[in-house]
Amino acid sequence: MKKYSEGLTSIAFIAFSFIFFASLIVFINLSTPVSFKGKWKEVEIPKGATYSKGIAILKDNGIIKNRLSLLLLGRISMTDRKLKPGYYSLSATMSPLQIFYGLIEGRTIQYSITIPEGSTLVYIRSKLEEKKLVDDESWRLVYDKDFLGALNINAPSLEGYIFPDTYSFTKGIAPEIIFKTMVRRTRESINGLLMARAEELGFTENEVLTLASIIEKEAVFNEERSLISAVYHNRLKRNMRLQADPTVLYGVKKRWKRIRYRDLRRVTPYNTYKIKGLPPGPIASPGIKSIEAALHPADVDYLYFVAKNDGTHYFSRTGKEHVKAVMLYQLNGGKKSGNGQKKSN
Repeated sequence: MKKYSEGLTSIAFIAFSFIFFASLIVFINLSTPVSFKGKWKEVEIPKGATYSKGIAILKDNGIIKNRLSLLLLGRISMTDRKLKPGYYSLSATMSPLQIFYGLIEGRTIQYSITIPEGSTLVYIRSKLEEKKLVDDESWRLVYDKDFLGALNINAPSLEGYIFPDTYSFTKGIAPEIIFKTMVRRTRESINGLLMARAEELGFTENEVLTLASIIEKEAVFNEERSLISAVYHNRLKRNMRLQADPTVLYGVKKRWKRIRYRDLRRVTPYNTYKIKGLPPGPIASPGIKSIEAALHPADVDYLYFVAKNDGTHYFSRTGKEHVKAVMLYQLNGGKKSGNGQKKSN
């Protein structure tokens, strides 16, 4: 009986020793990098790849040496079905354990994109192309009628529907998702109260964003946004042309320091010196303050305003008063700093 007991003890000791040393080897393999001089690589784990396939891709790229430890860790932790596809920035200097958590938690390469208020599609495209998130072909989506229809956008393009904000996008993300995310951010910002106000005024979503985009391009100081909005609301009610300078400049490839007379005469759907009412769509991405101003104009009877060359404007009720203001601030004071308008993106 004693010998039997001693035999069991010996077997238990051997088994424990085996498990201990096997665990130690696995631990060493998981905590020891392949190299201490390895370069960082962008490694793509394709969509639909199994955990085993993902580990094989890492080995092929020289990120790991031994697949077995990571395969065992994935099976034991029951996370081998949680591999997230995407582009990863990895290095052989990382321990396999660090790599494992990076894959399971989906620490893919992220790009931060900041869209300032008043940005146009031209500017937004440059920011997205800079990170290689769009190309010539995918950019056509912003003008695609079917895509716009799927988003319930009744406008010539996504101009003005991309909310000015900071976004974080994963490398390799579909351009459709990028644009849908940006449009959703706009609609989340235009909450129920604002849309109720739009209905009260008889404005559609497109009309709100269009007017807000003009205000965004005209206003420098927040306190003037509601005043500028009032001028345009008053003109719309009187069936007067808006005569908004930023709409004249919209779409002009070569910009001048001042709007030229020939620009005012150019017949385009956006030239509010030629058309009555609002243009067919926004001319830039308005911020929330301009959107609120478009829906809540000041209770004033102004019909005109002119830039005073210091970022502020002089507001007038009559054409005669406006002409005097133009003579004072533009024809004389205009020599100092152009037409006083904000720079367009």
